[in-house]
Amino acid sequence: MTTPSRRDLANAIRFLAIDAVQAANSGHPGMPMGMADIAEVLWNDYLRHNPGNPGWFNRDRFVLSNGHGSMLQYALLHLSGYDLSIEELRNFRQLDSKTPGHPENFMTPGIETTTGPLGQGFANAVGMALAEKLLAQRFNRPGFDVVDNRTWVFMGDGCLMEGISHEAASLAGTWGLGKLVAFWDDNRISIDGNTDGWFTDDTPMRFEAYGWQVIRKVDGHDPVEIRRAIETAIASSDKPTLICCRTTIGFGSPAKAGKESSHGAPLGKDEVTATREALGWPHAPFEIPQAIGDAWRANDAGREREEQWNRLFDAYAVQHPQQAAELSRRARGELPESFAAAADAYIAKLQAEGPVVASRKASQMALEAYAPLLPELIGGSADLAHSNLTLWKGSKSVAGDDPDANYIHYGVREFAMTAISNGLGLHECFIPYDATFLVFSDYARNAVRMSALMGAHAIHVYTHDSIGLGEDGPTHQPVEHLASLRYIPHNDVWRPCDAVESAVAWRAAIERNDGPSCLVFSRQNLPHQPRDAAQVAAIARGGYVLLDKGARDGDATPDVILIATGSEVGLATQAADVLAGEGVNVRVVSMPSTDVFDRQDKAYRESVLPNAVRKRVAIEAGVTDFWRKYVGLDGAVIGIDSFGASAPAEKLFPHFGFSVDKVVAAAKAL
Repeated sequence: MTTPSRRDLANAIRFLAIDAVQAANSGHPGMPMGMADIAEVLWNDYLRHNPGNPGWFNRDRFVLSNGHGSMLQYALLHLSGYDLSIEELRNFRQLDSKTPGHPENFMTPGIETTTGPLGQGFANAVGMALAEKLLAQRFNRPGFDVVDNRTWVFMGDGCLMEGISHEAASLAGTWGLGKLVAFWDDNRISIDGNTDGWFTDDTPMRFEAYGWQVIRKVDGHDPVEIRRAIETAIASSDKPTLICCRTTIGFGSPAKAGKESSHGAPLGKDEVTATREALGWPHAPFEIPQAIGDAWRANDAGREREEQWNRLFDAYAVQHPQQAAELSRRARGELPESFAAAADAYIAKLQAEGPVVASRKASQMALEAYAPLLPELIGGSADLAHSNLTLWKGSKSVAGDDPDANYIHYGVREFAMTAISNGLGLHECFIPYDATFLVFSDYARNAVRMSALMGAHAIHVYTHDSIGLGEDGPTHQPVEHLASLRYIPHNDVWRPCDAVESAVAWRAAIERNDGPSCLVFSRQNLPHQPRDAAQVAAIARGGYVLLDKGARDGDATPDVILIATGSEVGLATQAADVLAGEGVNVRVVSMPSTDVFDRQDKAYRESVLPNAVRKRVAIEAGVTDFWRKYVGLDGAVIGIDSFGASAPAEKLFPHFGFSVDKVVAAAKAL
């Protein structure tokens, strides 16, 4: 074979996608066929990466926001030399393969983020680009650009229809993310057909209004035009760039090119044959001619790139040893050596002092204690900083060029905020937190779910956690939200009862490096709970015995167990006093995190909730069904299975049955 043309190299992508989708009898061939030419130019001429080390620190990040076209990325990874064999491509969409239906960062080498829910990959990419910008501000020195990588994102019409794209694009423009380049696959086709009936936005003008550089009317099948657009994008240092690529979905298919029929279904055997003839690709399924395979691999100088960067970093470490050591520590995901001891001391101090504060205030106190020790901690709020109490004395806005910038004013953009946090958490060197009212976690829920699915180290802070917020009424009073968040697999939800539990929850979220945590805090003040050192240590196990109280000396077996979280723990201890005074042996279990408690060994769980004691009452200002797993069908749950009401909090709690008398009566009834 003669030297392969650019079209030959792009056709290798196309036919790996066509063949994999055909073999699986499911998938989305149209987008890979349409974006193959763009991908070939980007990956062969511009993307700085090392297939031999997918985790190279200074690599460019590539995000496929229109993740249904996953075979585009799998083909690129295989052709470029990543550890993704042709057999894995043959097993596309099959159980336990490294090529699932949508890209999953924990399954496939070279995948930066899990995508599929449209628009979220774009927002993740904004977070990654922000991370690069902030790290460069913090660590780069004259002659030593040790942080110097770009974030490239592919996205389709569907991504741009999603509201999250508006939120994320607006922030990217505001922050001047000059190393973010987005390719819009402007093919005017979605699942329902031609988008003229439902997507008539002036997208270029929209992005220009957001402060982006926009490159219009690029022929997405002309490598010369694609290169010219990318060069223009690279030349911009103060604005993100949108490259508008006119493409044909299903490019090369005689019968299905430009039609929705190529979007989400195999081409079919006859059409695959016709497409091979139309594009001059006589090779068998999954066969890549050696000349084409060699051309792809030869164009990847990843090892040389990384070695060159390593030499730069070694010289940087000689000139700037402290900065190099800090950057290396953060890149490894290690906390400062001093953090554990400082956290222990702070928690012990809180227990001794016993502050009576709202847990949202306790959250801010924890930030004041921990954040000065953690330069990697970065966070913000969705226009509720003074309600969520996410600002601390060292907060510095990312909107400028401060090398120590660590605070993000997200505006009223809960969904993009959470997805951007995911991007920050997936990028090395940051532990992000974001915040809003608990009831507005609904706006962000799918991004929280993606946090858990991906294992992103992100901390989601939610305040105003119940009817306790009072007069704002049922629109702002969360009822089902705690249970809903707990039902997300791999998502740790903490609802602490006082300042001490709040500090432990923050510490647990910071130290957890394999997934997200949701920290849920009150608006109203909460009483401090007495504890000994063993009880303080047990908080980190998610649930523990806070109080054993009764009239029968020497009998440690409780007659009844009261289980509570957050503001209702104080109610449980008051009820325990009454019950003990009436001769009942009562145990109060504080359960700040059911997720963490459920992961404890059986012996520990039995020590807290003895199986022999079936008389149990759960108390939480939320829906009741969740607690049946702990109290059984015969136990009692004091909760709220209706919406709230507008009134002062001190009126609402007894109105909805949260009173000492109600708890005592429920216990006695058992």
